[in-house]
Amino acid sequence: MPSLNDIRKTFLDYFARNDHEVVSSSSLVPQNDPTLMFTNAGMVQFKNVFTGAETRPYKRATTSQKVVRAGGKHNDLDNVGYTARHHTFFEMLGNFSFGDYFKEQAIEHAWNLITKDYGLNKDRLLATVYIDDDEAFGLWQKIAGLPESRIIRIAGSDNFWSMGDTGPCGPCTEIFYDHGEHIWGGPPGSPEEDGDRFVEIWNLVFMQFDQQADGTRLNLPKPSIDTGMGLERVAAVLQGVHNNYDIDLFQALIGASVDLTGVKAEGDALPSHRVIADHLRSTAFLIADGVTPSNEGRGYVLRRIMRRAMRHAYLLGANEPLMPRLAPVLVQEMGGHYGELKRAEATIVETLRQEEERFRRTLGRGMTLLDEATENLNDGDVLSGDTAFKLYDTYGFPLDLTQDAVRAKGLTVDTAAFEIAMEAQRTRAREHWTGSGEKAVAAEWFSIKDQIGASEFVGYDHLNAQAHAQFIVHDGEGIESAHAGDTVEVVFEKTSFYPEGGGQAGDTGVVDFIHGHGRVLDTQKQAGDLIVHRIEIIEGVLKVGDKAELQVDPAKRKTTRANHSAAHLLHAALRNVLGPHVAQKGQLVDAERLRFDFSHGGPVTAEEIERIESEVNAVILQNQAAATKMMSPEAAIEEGAVALFGEKYGDEVRVLSLGTKLAGEGGYSVELCGGTHVARTGDIALFKIVSETGIAAGIRRIEAVTGEAARQYLLEQAGIAKGLADQFKVPVAQVSARVEALIADRKRLEKELSDAKRALAVGGGGAASGPEEINGIKVIARVLDGVGGKDLRPLAEDFKKSIGSGIVILVGTIDGKAANTVAITTDLIGTYNAVDLAKASVIAMGGQGAGGKPDFAQGGAPDASKAQAGLDAAKKLI
Repeated sequence: MPSLNDIRKTFLDYFARNDHEVVSSSSLVPQNDPTLMFTNAGMVQFKNVFTGAETRPYKRATTSQKVVRAGGKHNDLDNVGYTARHHTFFEMLGNFSFGDYFKEQAIEHAWNLITKDYGLNKDRLLATVYIDDDEAFGLWQKIAGLPESRIIRIAGSDNFWSMGDTGPCGPCTEIFYDHGEHIWGGPPGSPEEDGDRFVEIWNLVFMQFDQQADGTRLNLPKPSIDTGMGLERVAAVLQGVHNNYDIDLFQALIGASVDLTGVKAEGDALPSHRVIADHLRSTAFLIADGVTPSNEGRGYVLRRIMRRAMRHAYLLGANEPLMPRLAPVLVQEMGGHYGELKRAEATIVETLRQEEERFRRTLGRGMTLLDEATENLNDGDVLSGDTAFKLYDTYGFPLDLTQDAVRAKGLTVDTAAFEIAMEAQRTRAREHWTGSGEKAVAAEWFSIKDQIGASEFVGYDHLNAQAHAQFIVHDGEGIESAHAGDTVEVVFEKTSFYPEGGGQAGDTGVVDFIHGHGRVLDTQKQAGDLIVHRIEIIEGVLKVGDKAELQVDPAKRKTTRANHSAAHLLHAALRNVLGPHVAQKGQLVDAERLRFDFSHGGPVTAEEIERIESEVNAVILQNQAAATKMMSPEAAIEEGAVALFGEKYGDEVRVLSLGTKLAGEGGYSVELCGGTHVARTGDIALFKIVSETGIAAGIRRIEAVTGEAARQYLLEQAGIAKGLADQFKVPVAQVSARVEALIADRKRLEKELSDAKRALAVGGGGAASGPEEINGIKVIARVLDGVGGKDLRPLAEDFKKSIGSGIVILVGTIDGKAANTVAITTDLIGTYNAVDLAKASVIAMGGQGAGGKPDFAQGGAPDASKAQAGLDAAKKLI
């Protein structure tokens, strides 16, 4: 029985033998397509090739593309674990022809592969074609010998594919496998087609037409082929099982889940094990491609998938985080083909651990709330949208997780009410992710590159270059000449200016040409390897074809190089000091400083920062020459070079080595990087971290300076210390102790003042005044001048103890503002609510509302003059 890995290899090997370029799977984060949240089909990375905007050095390609469908139009999340073939992550096997072969050869390849290389029984196969595609119908008869009864004509969108409302489109043909009469269901197009007997395993798209806005279809000058075969589906067929979750990969993951939880994969536990196995794949691959769990965009979808799996781990009784313990099993099963899983394993494990620990802290409380809310509901009842929203807002339960949780009880959720309550958050998240992908590259830039070729970068060794202006763009239009005052984008055949990329800012500088000169404001890369200079024409005219002298700003390049090299050393030091889970999550290096974002579960301690700085400066002092060499990405990674998760690399990459390990052999920092760097580590001179902060859950940011900027920073810090020493009249070494003593004195004085205010407040009303009685309830209601909100709570607790049973309402006034506190004794909870009383009081004082619990609540208001009105409003409500 072939393994899933064998089946994938057989597919790619077949098409490689038939002159197809084996192209690596693209990232799950789409490149150059901000309209997609995730890569959801094999053709995504070839979209510009199919439209003609981009050309590749090959006309045939084959891939095994990793795909996630868990958000937006393609959302299979709700069905995962409960059906035989729904997944959030799957692999799409595909072969592509870009204007080369067409229908006949595509069908021939498909038939040969599945009947010869895979050895499927021809009698169990049937095909569908678009209703009027007589050519495809005849080809199936000619090539496969299928009788008319096993070639089914299908109308509608199921067998006609389009990229959008306009553009490339064409009919499809699908291959179905018949599992046999023992499984209910009918062939496609029949009333029983929704059954599981006939399963689609391969879809071949004949990209034949160009859809016009008026509805007409023109023949494409170069018809193309785009196919997709679900690896998990065909593996189920080839391994003789009907359910995708019974194939070898899933059985390994489910088996590990069973071993770690001690719960067999049967009965009610079976869907939970399946959900965990499926979601482990999608979360691990998303993390490997650089996505981090968050409350917005792609990170939010990742968190939803994670938490759904983690709730099922909770249902199985896992006493400690389960997902991070399963990750190594996944890496073992799939890391051979997808090397990014191996490289990111430590980061995947740590991210899963942090997220599951975080979720477990609230999961129990959320499940208790859910159990209470559903206790009196019966099969077919509806859980309120308000409860579902509270679970989301307070406990981090996405809606689909709540729906999944109540499904077992036969309940549904009032989704309309939930959507109303959540609209603000949903709108914000939707707006945030829409532009979160790579910027779309205008097709014009690909067209320009086809005309003039790629740009040559000569700036590693030279700051100056002589070249000709090949193309000038102004406001998106190509022009022949640019004049003084214009800001234009210019492409030269070669340049010394580094384009922004890899976190390094684009070079700036000047350009002199025959009839004038200009200032280079920025340098960017378009259409893969086209270097575009944004130039302000200061004087004269720049024409297409003019020869120019390009001069990079030497001072900015020097400090940028130092900062970029220091960022590499920092990355290595972080992994050495904090652990191998550290992964770069973002970077910005320019002439002023470096900013480095990385994955880590908590703040970096002062002692760790000191160790990191010490390591980086020790490598700087080695003053060793930087070494670079060109290699294939695979060879570089095999030798230990660090690659960035989700980064798209070409066939050949530049590998940079800086320094030597402080213990052991080898380079201290070895990374794939095309940026500009120092000639020797000593050129960095000095490295100093100036800040370390958290920017998102599990993501930290370090900002640092090097060289002269680091020296100036240290001088400033020394100046501050010297100034304090002079004021305190102590040596600099004793400043810290002196400040700590002052802080301790201040805390002591603040406590004494608070105690004094408290004593004054308690006694201010006079012992005889005591509580008043309202509606049979003892009430202490006072305005306390000069008392802030933070001092009201202990006063309210004292008053509450003194009356035994009753209500305390306090309004404190200070600096023209008011704050209130309401406390209710336990016996009155249910009859009165502290939040309601506090809210009435705040509103009467011009505020918005209050918060808290039934027995204790607080609020604030802008107008202290209305303090008595606040008291009266609460008393009136009693």
